Amino acid sequence: MTQLRDQRAGEQPRSGRARGRSPYGQLLRTPGALAFSSAGFVGRMSMSMYGLGTVLLIALLSGHYGRAGTVAAAGSVGYALCSPLVAKQADRFGQRRVLLAQAAVFAISSAVFIACAELGAPFWSLLVAGVASGATMPSLGSMVRSRWSALVGDDARKLHTAFALESVNDEFIFVIGPALVTLLATQLAPPAGIGTACLLCVTGTALLALQRRTEPTARTASQPHEAGAADRAVAAPVSGPRLPAPGLVTLAPAFLLMGAMFAAIDLSTVAFASELGHRPVAGLILGTYALGSAVGGLWYGSRHWRAPMERRFTITAALTVLGVSAFWAMPGLLALGAVGFVAGLAISPTLMTAYAILESQAQPRRRTEAMAWLGSTISVGVALGSALAGHIVDAYGARWSFGFAAGCGVAGVLVCVAGVARLRTSRPEALTEQWAATT
Repeated sequence: MTQLRDQRAGEQPRSGRARGRSPYGQLLRTPGALAFSSAGFVGRMSMSMYGLGTVLLIALLSGHYGRAGTVAAAGSVGYALCSPLVAKQADRFGQRRVLLAQAAVFAISSAVFIACAELGAPFWSLLVAGVASGATMPSLGSMVRSRWSALVGDDARKLHTAFALESVNDEFIFVIGPALVTLLATQLAPPAGIGTACLLCVTGTALLALQRRTEPTARTASQPHEAGAADRAVAAPVSGPRLPAPGLVTLAPAFLLMGAMFAAIDLSTVAFASELGHRPVAGLILGTYALGSAVGGLWYGSRHWRAPMERRFTITAALTVLGVSAFWAMPGLLALGAVGFVAGLAISPTLMTAYAILESQAQPRRRTEAMAWLGSTISVGVALGSALAGHIVDAYGARWSFGFAAGCGVAGVLVCVAGVARLRTSRPEALTEQWAATT
C-alpha cells in the first residue's frame, strides 16, 4: 500500500507538468515543424502587404482610389484563378518543383508591375501587370497546412492545434504587414511597400520549397487513397466530381463575400485615416484588427471543442460580422482601433474552422487543392471589394464604404446558415470520443 501511494505521488507532478505544457510548444517540437512553419510565416507576409501596397502605390502616384482598387482587384483575380491550379500541381508533382518555379516568375512579374507604375504606363498595362503578379504569387497558406496534415496524420487533436497556430500566424502577419507597408509606401517611397512584400514572399517560398523532409508525398490520380480515407468521408452529399470537398459549395460564396468585406475594411480604413489627416496611422489601425484576431485564435486553438465544426463556424462568422457592422459609426481612429480589436477576436477562429472542415472532407490527394480554393474565393471577394469600395470612397466617403463592408458580411453569414448541411463532417464525433478518453 505504501509503495502504491508513493507511486501515485510520483505520478501526479508529471501529470501536472504535462497538463501545463503549451500545445503549441509541443507541436513545434515535432522534427521539422518549426522550420517549415517559420518559412511559411515569412513567405505569407506578402498576403497582408501586396494588395494594400498596390492600393497605396497607385493612389499615391495618381490620387485615385477607384483606379487603385481596380488594379488591386485585377491582382486578386489573377491569384484566385491560378492558385487552385498551382496547388493541384503541387499535390501531383510535389511542392518543391512548383514553388521554386513560381517564386522566380513572381519576382519578375512584380518588378515589371512596379516599373509600369513608376513610369506612368497606361492604365491597361497596369491591369495586365497586376493580373500577372497576382497570378504568380505563391499560395503558401495551403502548402503549409498540407504539410501539417501530412506530418501529424490522423491525430485530430494535433491537427486542430496546428491549424490554430497557422491561423494565428496569419493574423500576426496582418498585424505587422499593413503597418509596415503603409510606413514604407508613405514615408520612404511608393514602391517600397510592394517591393518589400515581393522580397519577403520570394525568400519565404524558397526556404519552404527547399525543406524536403516535411514535404507531403506527391500523389497521382492513379494511386490508391491512403488507409483511413473512407473514414473521413462526410455525411453531406457530394456536389460534383470537380470539387475537392463538398463544403466548398457553402464556403466558397461565403468567403467570397467575407473577402469583399475584408478588402472594403482595408480600403475604408486608409480613406478614413486620410480624411482625418493621419494616413500613415491606417496600417496601425488595421494591425489592431488583426491583433484581436490573433488573440482570439490563440485562445480558441488552445481549447478542444466538442461542438460540431459547422456550428462553431457559423457562430464565429456571425460574431465577426456583428463587430464590423459598428465600424461606420466610429467617431475617430482610436475608437475604430478599439472596436476593431474586439471585432477581430472571432476572425481567426472562423478561418481555422473553415480550413479544418475542408481538411476533414477532402480526399488525401486533394487537400492542398481544397484549401487553396478557399484562399482563391477570398481573393475573388477581395477583388470585388477593392473595386467597389474604391468607387464608393471616391463618390461618398469612407463611412459609406464601411457600410458596404458590413453588408457583404451579413450576406456571407446568411449563406453559411443556408448551406450549413454541406459543412458537416464525420470528425466531430471521433473528436468527442478521443478527447473524452484523454481528458
